[in-house]
Amino acid sequence: MAEKVLVPTDGSPLSIRALRHALEKFRDAEIVVLHVIDVFEPSDGGGFESLYEPMIGSEEWESMEREATRELLAEAEETAAEYDREIATDSEIGDPQRIIPDYAEAESVDHVVMGVHGRDDPGRTLVGRVAETVVSRSPVSVTVIR
Repeated sequence: MAEKVLVPTDGSPLSIRALRHALEKFRDAEIVVLHVIDVFEPSDGGGFESLYEPMIGSEEWESMEREATRELLAEAEETAAEYDREIATDSEIGDPQRIIPDYAEAESVDHVVMGVHGRDDPGRTLVGRVAETVVSRSPVSVTVIR
């Protein structure tokens, strides 16, 4: 059985479901909830994110993202408390497709549990781009929750 389980989260319903699954299935394991602050690529000017491009990387942007991350991870801790469990939390800035597998390896994680897609992946896909990449790059087994 896994001793250390990583649960990446973006606060989406599926990532919360993944956390609940990890808390139920891996009762004796240390659960680490990771939020990756995704710095998306600059848009072509036509997307919603173009409104935020001048802010990305600024102190104001980082402050806003850190506050949102604190709230998201506090919600994860509240979910764990429903199971009488404590969890470890962490955050990184970067591309989730790279950060999650690298974090799993660097932190000696035994298993990853994540949602099949997050907030930004369209519902039309069977498996989101982040989940698909993590499954292919992860050094450990990955459970994908639908």
